[in-house]
Amino acid sequence: MTGLKIGDLTARVPIIQGGMGVGISLSGLASAVANEGGIGVISCAGLGLIYREKARSYMDSCIVGLKEEIRKAKEKSSGIIGVNIMMALTNFSDMVKTAVAEKVDIVFAGAGLPLDLPKYRVEGCTTKFVPIVSSARAAKIICEKWKTLYDYLPDMIVVEGPKAGGHLGFKMNQIADPEFAIEKLIPQVVTEVAVFEEKYNQEIPVVAAGGIYTGEDMYKLMEMGAKGVQIASRFVTTVECDADIRFKNSYIKAEDNNVEIIQSPVGMPGRALNGTFLEKVKLGLTRPKSCPYDCLHTCDYKVVPYCIIVTLYNAYKGRMDKGYAFAGSNAYLSTKINTVKEVMDDLVAGFLASEKLALAK
Repeated sequence: MTGLKIGDLTARVPIIQGGMGVGISLSGLASAVANEGGIGVISCAGLGLIYREKARSYMDSCIVGLKEEIRKAKEKSSGIIGVNIMMALTNFSDMVKTAVAEKVDIVFAGAGLPLDLPKYRVEGCTTKFVPIVSSARAAKIICEKWKTLYDYLPDMIVVEGPKAGGHLGFKMNQIADPEFAIEKLIPQVVTEVAVFEEKYNQEIPVVAAGGIYTGEDMYKLMEMGAKGVQIASRFVTTVECDADIRFKNSYIKAEDNNVEIIQSPVGMPGRALNGTFLEKVKLGLTRPKSCPYDCLHTCDYKVVPYCIIVTLYNAYKGRMDKGYAFAGSNAYLSTKINTVKEVMDDLVAGFLASEKLALAK
């Protein structure tokens, strides 16, 4: 196993902890993963609710919250810290500017194509910019646009397959289609990105994400050309995860038939654990009466069945009857609460065992 090199940064262990909002991956989880040699990621979604008493408006609270979480993570760790920012957020620009000003190591941008992300680079900027894509075509478009408009290429590309938790960059009929599996996507994206690497003499590591749960999964995808993996669900059931214990226990209690695909108010399909709240949604019992936060470009409270920011915030606080947990396809495999170190050690051991087995053949 080799480290994950992103420009002048190197993660000793090629594992990125996926960003999970609202409040599931904050400074506590991110710093713990970074301390174990991986890349810890803070989700900025809904920070305005978590820090609502710190400022007069939701948008200002988001900025205050992101600053505080980045600073807390840096105090707890000297490792690599990233921030996950959804394109769908109305305050996407403010969140990127804040992350750059706070000198976070990496900005991960997904839930849409971040075609103008490099415009937020300022003089002396040390932050790496990493798009999250779901196809080789998207990777090519981003590389072409960034190079043409900003003379800049992605520092890394995360490829998220259809087995991921949360919002998915696929149509409903593509999610179960083998042609869109991460095992198909990784070689395609690696091939596409190699064209830009060779033409501009710059390494652009490709990272696999979505449904990865074991070291064996990790080894298989890295043999296909990925330089590392992004894992989210596996870190939910850790001591250091920032969510309420009731949120974590929803994973531990889940069975494989509890993981389902929903249509999110963000305007994308999503993968979540079924429960009381989502059953109410299906019965039409959750209609929002207003939109107090205006947090998403894609959301119209008169049309959507519920306010996603409030719903996810409720889940983060453990009020599972008023919210639900996003989860990857293998989230139900969790059986107990572990430490981040135990999870990281298990993933590395599984990778090395798979490598040894492959070499012995």
